[in-house]
Amino acid sequence: MLAKLSTRSAVRRCAGASALALALLGAGLPAAAADRPQPDLSRFYRQKPVWAACQGPDMPKDLQCAKVTVPLDYARPHAGTLDLALARYRATGTSRGSVLLNFGGPGVAGITELASGGKQFMGLTNGYDVVSFDPRGVGRSSPVSCGEGTDVAAGLAVKDADLGRPKVLLERLRQAAGQCARHSGPVLPHIGTVNASRDLDVIRQALGDDKLNYLGFSYGTRLGAVYAAQFPGKVGRLVLDGVDTLTESLAEQGVAGAEGQQTALDDFLDWCTADVACPFGQDRRAAGDEVLRLVRSLDRDPVPTDFGGAFSGQDLVGAIGQALYSKELWPSLERALGSLVEDGDTRRVLAFATGGINLSAGRQRRDGGLVDAQEVPADNLPAALMAVDCADDPDRPAAARLTKDLADLRAAYDEASPVFGRYRLTQLLMCYGRPRGTDFIRDRVRDVDSAKMLLVGTRGDPATPYRWAEETARRLGPSAVLLDNKGEGHTGYSSSRCVHRKIDDFLLYGSLPASGSSCPADPAGGRVTTDGTG
Repeated sequence: MLAKLSTRSAVRRCAGASALALALLGAGLPAAAADRPQPDLSRFYRQKPVWAACQGPDMPKDLQCAKVTVPLDYARPHAGTLDLALARYRATGTSRGSVLLNFGGPGVAGITELASGGKQFMGLTNGYDVVSFDPRGVGRSSPVSCGEGTDVAAGLAVKDADLGRPKVLLERLRQAAGQCARHSGPVLPHIGTVNASRDLDVIRQALGDDKLNYLGFSYGTRLGAVYAAQFPGKVGRLVLDGVDTLTESLAEQGVAGAEGQQTALDDFLDWCTADVACPFGQDRRAAGDEVLRLVRSLDRDPVPTDFGGAFSGQDLVGAIGQALYSKELWPSLERALGSLVEDGDTRRVLAFATGGINLSAGRQRRDGGLVDAQEVPADNLPAALMAVDCADDPDRPAAARLTKDLADLRAAYDEASPVFGRYRLTQLLMCYGRPRGTDFIRDRVRDVDSAKMLLVGTRGDPATPYRWAEETARRLGPSAVLLDNKGEGHTGYSSSRCVHRKIDDFLLYGSLPASGSSCPADPAGGRVTTDGTG
């Protein structure tokens, strides 16, 4: 966000091990590790999940849960472990193995997403166990946090007045980084996509699959691309939908994201003001001003929530941004904003801000075990998003450079979006005070020598611009097959019947569309059904 394997050093150090252990050890080595002696990972590659019915009132009866254990630090596998939560729907017919899903973020918990939205993947159970997981630092898998409250990604470090006082701002950012480190526990230094990709390979082996069959959305495409670079020989049928960038800096990504979200907000307001129930009235131009006025009012005077802490304007911006990813969420967003505007009720908008995770103070297990679902911190999604993005990005401008560039950055972000600009700028600045991230993704995820992969870019995607799909396809090389979705919304699988069908055809039957082919936009009001036909 890596060169062929060599197990020669490992064989010398493990000469007395069984052939199975050696084979498993070789399977766990990333391609970049060819010239270094490798730690023995065979105990992680030998494990088998123990499946049982998922516990919890919102869990479907046919959803099964389990866990796998991974090293906290792959360079020192005896220094501690983490448990990763898994969930699956069993194949309805003859199973050819598993297809693993990642729902993006970074920071989206796979277990809750599969539990709530699993119906759209039921077509894949014709040949696969459909599996998802909570990545390290996310959901039940050692969740990171920055402390109580839900405004971590927005208001914890950056107040509006601080943007004009760089020294004060940088000190607040440094304090915020320390607070996140204290609340996140030992997983924080080992979070990020490079390690999450190593975890994917352990999960693949634990599921009994020789190759990884994978469907990743949004950030999940970054994870899939890194896996293909680390383990090119283990790539099975791999799909990247809503393709992330592998090259742009966080600053560039933030501007692109703010522009896309502003466009999506404008589209939402066009729709909302045509409805008499719209909380911003029926005057379209005035509605845009009302949204901005509401955000600024809540930033000046945050309102208390039922769960402790305060709800700020930047919390609202984050919630709106999550809800704008899909037009299907617009009615729910309209009702949530109505409750906020008319009654001061924050509960519905908070559900968007937290990704549907239970709102609680949460706790961090220091032993690496799974936490209970009700103990996932309310701020886990934004805290994990920041942690992973910072870990994946090598840019750490010094204080002098940030001070010099801050006014220009603020102007660029405000121009991109008066509503989302400050929120996106804060996400960028929150990396200050954290350790420098890896340069692996930018420098080494390229020209992947793997089986063919299907990449889907959507023309009207508010979060991952279509140009990112084109750029990433070129960067990954001949292995990448690009499908152009002419529709709207973030990702194509759940919004386009054509995309849904082509992805299922590839995963189930290995049938790839021609690179550069396209899917037409669905008719207005069209919706993908559980079998992808609409």
